[in-house]
Amino acid sequence: MTAPVLEIAMLQVRPGQTADFEAAFAEARRIIAAMPGYQRHELQKCIEDDHKYTLLVWWDSLEAHTVGFRGSAEYQHWRALLHHFYDPFPTVEHFVGVHG
Repeated sequence: MTAPVLEIAMLQVRPGQTADFEAAFAEARRIIAAMPGYQRHELQKCIEDDHKYTLLVWWDSLEAHTVGFRGSAEYQHWRALLHHFYDPFPTVEHFVGVHG
């Protein structure tokens, strides 16, 4: 069994739009949670900058996110719900655990 892949997205939401973003994310989370290869997610809000969020999503594999999710029709709905809130567009990176 391979280790899960952690997607980390740094989200900067436009000023004055955090409440609308959080409401839209409440709908969008159902989309991502239904995707093959999805394990779980967390959305965290920054204490020092209330327009900054970190989205953590655990996937079965890198391809579950980059090919499966991003290549799906459901991703277009996700984009329509969320992408207009971001400025600048998020940085997204993928990580795997290191066990010593």
